[in-house]
Amino acid sequence: MRAGSTPGSAADIAVQDRLAVALLQLSSGPEIAPNLEVIRELAHDARARGAELIATPENAVMMEPRREPKFAKAEDETRPVAIAAFAALARETGAWLLAGSLAVRIPDDPERLANRSFLFDPEGRIVARYDKIHMFDVDLPGGESYRESAQFRPGDRAVLAETPWGKIGLTVCYDLRFPSLYRMLAQAGAGIITIPSAFTVPTGRAHWQILIRARAIETGCFVLAPAQCGTHEGGRKSWGHSLIVDPWGEVLADGGKEPAIVTAELDLARIAEARGRVPSLRHDRAWTA
Repeated sequence: MRAGSTPGSAADIAVQDRLAVALLQLSSGPEIAPNLEVIRELAHDARARGAELIATPENAVMMEPRREPKFAKAEDETRPVAIAAFAALARETGAWLLAGSLAVRIPDDPERLANRSFLFDPEGRIVARYDKIHMFDVDLPGGESYRESAQFRPGDRAVLAETPWGKIGLTVCYDLRFPSLYRMLAQAGAGIITIPSAFTVPTGRAHWQILIRARAIETGCFVLAPAQCGTHEGGRKSWGHSLIVDPWGEVLADGGKEPAIVTAELDLARIAEARGRVPSLRHDRAWTA
């Protein structure tokens, strides 16, 4: 991804200076249809509250722990189901809509899927696709073990989307722990960054809010982090606490532990203000160890 103008400069100022956002905090199950129905109902409610950008979490339409059913139900972009439903929902609501991530088949890799985020405009057009770059492969205290790379192929490209509110950088969940990605997005012009997630309870309790606030502070960006919550099929527990954080690191909204619509109005002038107070995005220097 090629860097753009100096972050916070006039070239990066959005056409519109305020943005009403809504994060849909979900406790998704393994079946796509009922999850889509919940999303549709919540999205219409969020739009009625004035939301112009509505975002869903990682694995928004399917929290399926078993490999075989997950692959069988994964989205095929040549015969879209969930993608078509999100496109229709964007048109119905007239809002921008982030499908936090969907499990998508890869034509040249039948053994793995893409963990792919989609941003739709109000006409239902796909404005941006992003494949999660960093894979969550870890053994946690207490016996929980995750090997995301066994089922998903990592992406290799950072993605920015052009919107009426300036550039939005797309990331997903475990990407949160790799600050260089966020710095790159901010230096390329992002003023808002999305982090749809399904954090586990142990790591969520320990690190979720700290890391979200750190990424906002480091980049001078608004961070929108819609999250999964509750207990899913197979006993997997998600932390919840969807967050909207401003460029100074202030938490504007926290979704708590239950399914919810989490809202805030973003004053986009705060981006240039924060970067003016601490202009670290312009202060990188070459160095050696």
